Amino acid sequence: MPVGVPKVPFVVPGDEDASWIDLYNRLFQERLLFLGQEVNSEISNQLVGLMVYLSLEDKTKDLYLFINSPGGEVISGMAMFDAMHFVEAEVQTVCVGLAASMASLLLVGGEITKRLAFPHAMIHQPASSFQEGQTVECMLEANELLKMRETITQIYAQRTGKPSWQISKDMERDFFMSAEEAQAYGIVDMVADSV
Repeated sequence: MPVGVPKVPFVVPGDEDASWIDLYNRLFQERLLFLGQEVNSEISNQLVGLMVYLSLEDKTKDLYLFINSPGGEVISGMAMFDAMHFVEAEVQTVCVGLAASMASLLLVGGEITKRLAFPHAMIHQPASSFQEGQTVECMLEANELLKMRETITQIYAQRTGKPSWQISKDMERDFFMSAEEAQAYGIVDMVADSV
């Protein structure tokens, strides 16, 4: 049996018969968005477009961003983070597996009091260390990298309530957290009940 995106029936208002649409398009209609891959410009543009469209369609209904991602590109992730705060609809974030690096920033970027992690979720705060390389190339980008790191540090500090020095210290090493640890740290507000 081929693996792909499942189809589900959907009745268009005014039609008698259901038509078959792919599962994700049906879920998008219910304002459920998914980040289930590495953050890159393609998925970032798709999710930003969906957030803007759905917010324009009805700004009073929340959007739900389900995250299971190893992280990815900083600029693409920051575009999504900014869009989450630009749209008028509130964006709830839900970690359903892994939220690592940039994905953890998106998780913490959800509407405060509406950030959730499933009981067996794993959260990994971004690590930021400079690798040795060609000095000239590193020097050209070092200032911009430091500015971006400071911006990310300030976002975590603001949204978790932790002091900037603590966030900066924690970003210097691999810092994996369980769902409960992420709640205590302030990255999520609730842990879903385990069944």
